Amino acid sequence: MRAKIDTDVLFISCEDVPPFKKGGSVVRNSYFWALRSIAAQSRRDRDWEYEAEVWLALQRMLISFSESGYLYLRETILEFPDGTEIPSTLRSISTWLTPD
Repeated sequence: MRAKIDTDVLFISCEDVPPFKKGGSVVRNSYFWALRSIAAQSRRDRDWEYEAEVWLALQRMLISFSESGYLYLRETILEFPDGTEIPSTLRSISTWLTPD
């Protein structure tokens, strides 16, 4: 999921957040609600926002869903622009986007 940090707020691209689908996969829908439950802002048309206070919870959640085996790695890892300094709390679930 494409991500960026601005003034201690993590933004996850709204295009990369898993959508809720009525009658869809229980794991994917649970993932959607788990991500939404700790987000400061989670509107469909805007990037989802996570304040620094919840980054540890986000890290644990992403690891847990990643280890479940039901989601793709690209759905549970944060991808930052190349050269971005990634805070230590988020390093274990993050990578950098490489330019094409």
